[in-house]
Amino acid sequence: MLLGHPVLFKSLCYIDGRWVHSETASTIAIQNPADQKVIGHVPMLEAHQITQAVDAAHRAFETWRWIPATKRAAILLRWHELIQRHQHDLAGILALEQGKPLAEATGEITYGASFIEWFAHEGKRLNGRTIPSHIDGAHLGTIMEPVGVAALITPWNFPNAMITRKAAAALAAGCTVVVKPAHETPFSALALAQLAEEAGFPPGVFNVVLGDPQTTMETLVRDPRVRTVSFTGSTRVGGLVMQAVAQSGIKKTALELGGNAPFIVTHDADIDQAVRVAVAAKFQTSGQDCCAANRILVARPVYDTFVERYAQAVRLLKVGAAFEPGIQVGPLMHQAAFDATVQRVEDARAKGARVLVGGVPHERGGWFFEPTVIADAQKGMRIYDEENFAPISAVSPFDTLEEAITRANDTEYGLAAYLCAKDLNTVFQVIRQLDFAMVSVNGAKFTGAPIPFGGMKASGLGREGGLEGFEPFVETRYFCLGQLGLPLTDVASPARRPLAA
Repeated sequence: MLLGHPVLFKSLCYIDGRWVHSETASTIAIQNPADQKVIGHVPMLEAHQITQAVDAAHRAFETWRWIPATKRAAILLRWHELIQRHQHDLAGILALEQGKPLAEATGEITYGASFIEWFAHEGKRLNGRTIPSHIDGAHLGTIMEPVGVAALITPWNFPNAMITRKAAAALAAGCTVVVKPAHETPFSALALAQLAEEAGFPPGVFNVVLGDPQTTMETLVRDPRVRTVSFTGSTRVGGLVMQAVAQSGIKKTALELGGNAPFIVTHDADIDQAVRVAVAAKFQTSGQDCCAANRILVARPVYDTFVERYAQAVRLLKVGAAFEPGIQVGPLMHQAAFDATVQRVEDARAKGARVLVGGVPHERGGWFFEPTVIADAQKGMRIYDEENFAPISAVSPFDTLEEAITRANDTEYGLAAYLCAKDLNTVFQVIRQLDFAMVSVNGAKFTGAPIPFGGMKASGLGREGGLEGFEPFVETRYFCLGQLGLPLTDVASPARRPLAA
């Protein structure tokens, strides 16, 4: 792949404004999931090198936090401009290492950049407030302070946007960051570091490290100078992050974890619209998305019609490698994901579900799998009960809206849910009764910089995006200011001087 700005393809980690390699020369090979060919190697740092990144971030924080918000914003906006300028190169790197179609990768770069622009501007408005005093003669208020060094641990399915969504909020608030990207997709993170350097971030403000996943996570999380941890990944690993945090003391923690999104189609829904939305909500990133529609629940009067049209639409999806024209579904990320997909489909088939489309490895071989529709899926089938990071979807009928809501909520997860319906009373009833933090009605696109993205239950803690996105990275400092020059006891006494004196 030819890059217009070749320096973006980095094979070294980035600490304190310097590009570094492993002191033991340990590296890991990165594969293109479309053909399993090695596209490069990156260093696996030792634990003490991870600590060096925290050292750098801690030193830089003492300067970065005091830089005026407008100047921090200016650097962030230069970073945003550089990302937009090199969008084609960044999308190519992302598609090469992650496997998603180039059009999707390009969309992710735009999406990721939007968080930088949004938080750059909102950081200038990260205001405290004045509190009407209940103490005679005192002035009360709050100041929003950056919490300190932030450890950002990100996944492989959105290797650009999951970094920018966290880092933009942290940096705009005045924190410094150490990013630990997924070892499957490191090059997108390192390209962002290159552009951060070009944008003018001081050394130590933005760092990217790679190493053994567990060692790196524990080194970052347990360092007392790391004051906040933001993690996106599986619920299982999120639990390990919480354990590591608990063992190291008390610090802010934000977790964006797994999902098992229901997709409810009511009897009055526009079926053609519901089909379009379901395809978009399920098959983006080859279904490797925590917000993917995993359990499609359809009112029985329209079930057969929906299933027929949905199967027809899925059958038309074009599967292939990222750089082929018109591709809509790429490969799975690795062998483990491919094997789990095969097992889930076979489990559903053995338990009586109907495979209407796909259900088998794609003829291209490797980690490609046919986009799949499984009808009559039920609880007890892995495809229904588990989060399916794959292009396989489970469809089943329901008889009453109450049943649909009960079944939708019957999961440990609470991230995203979808609803296709026309009646507004039904829409608001379902929104309020679903145990999910985000509900999208009659559309698949619902995320973005201004909205609070996050989950309930086993899907996580905290929010990313929106004003809530600052919460993991700031502390509210309260002050009580008595009359200057006098102790509060004197100010509050009947004999005190007038405030104007």
